[in-house]
Amino acid sequence: MRVRGHPVLGEPPRGREVTIYLDGRPLSAREGEPVAAALFASGIRIAHYTGSGEPRGPFCMIGRCTECRMLLEGRGMVLTCLTPVEEGMRLRTPGGGKA
Repeated sequence: MRVRGHPVLGEPPRGREVTIYLDGRPLSAREGEPVAAALFASGIRIAHYTGSGEPRGPFCMIGRCTECRMLLEGRGMVLTCLTPVEEGMRLRTPGGGKA
């Protein structure tokens, strides 16, 4: 499943296939697509865990709910629904690394 016609980012570029890393695990993604979409396409539904350990995942996909936030190496916390995929980016699941 891929996101088409994103309300904020528009139509994703037909990016090349690249590798991103989630908690050290390599995943295939398309350059320029929203990170949340790439994770969803790889079967990843959990973006972070709350303080009480509840899993949370993308909800609105337009940067309003912040449920898709993850740690991106070198940038800190980002909204994965608004962050385009770049080759080699390294993400971490806050609160457990249980993606």
